[in-house]
Amino acid sequence: CCTSRHPSLAIVVFLQAGSIMVFAAASLKSGFTEIGEQFKTDNPGASIEFSFAGSSDLVTQLSQGADADVFASADTRNMDKAVQADLVDGDPVNFAANTLTIAVAPGNPKGITSFQDLARPDLSVVVCAPPVPCGGATETVENITGVTLSPVSEETSVTDVLNKVTTGQADAGVVYVTDAAGAGDKVTSVPFPESAEAVNVYPIALLKQSQHADLAKRFIDTVTGEAGQKALAQEGFVKP
Repeated sequence: CCTSRHPSLAIVVFLQAGSIMVFAAASLKSGFTEIGEQFKTDNPGASIEFSFAGSSDLVTQLSQGADADVFASADTRNMDKAVQADLVDGDPVNFAANTLTIAVAPGNPKGITSFQDLARPDLSVVVCAPPVPCGGATETVENITGVTLSPVSEETSVTDVLNKVTTGQADAGVVYVTDAAGAGDKVTSVPFPESAEAVNVYPIALLKQSQHADLAKRFIDTVTGEAGQKALAQEGFVKP
């Protein structure tokens, strides 16, 4: 009897039920996890899962048939690849921007003060691989400064670069401002002015294969809306 008295309520609950998978750049992990909680609060009965990795790896997985509803990239280059592969439904929306910084051990024991210092032969430096957004941005800075780095390793995600620094496996790593901030007192951040010439813009898009497009669009709306933008700003992201 009760359902017939409140048909609209039953319909709302039905529409909000479902689960979506979001493929997102590794640097978005903290911010998107918080946004995901807000999304679940706003959409009772809905659930959300995340797969965080380097944007280039995520595009490869999607191109090979991985199941996801939303893709959030750390740069427009990898989103363009997804668009060209006919994976995206509609136009991607830019929702955040990020810049690079140098992460070093607490207190900066090696005395690193500039991007140029990273070419010193006495330093072990870690960067992102060139196909990864943070790696592409690092290459841009190399071209601007004329500095050629000789990293001891090139990682597939910015979180892997940060991990090498926090665990003492490297003296320095080129990471995003947001990642260094998220590491707290585990690292010291050394900003450099040339980072302003290598800003990465983050786009988000609905994927054509989504089986829960309405729910996926709601998540995108949460990211681009007030709650999402506040959560991202707290992580150090800026508006695109």
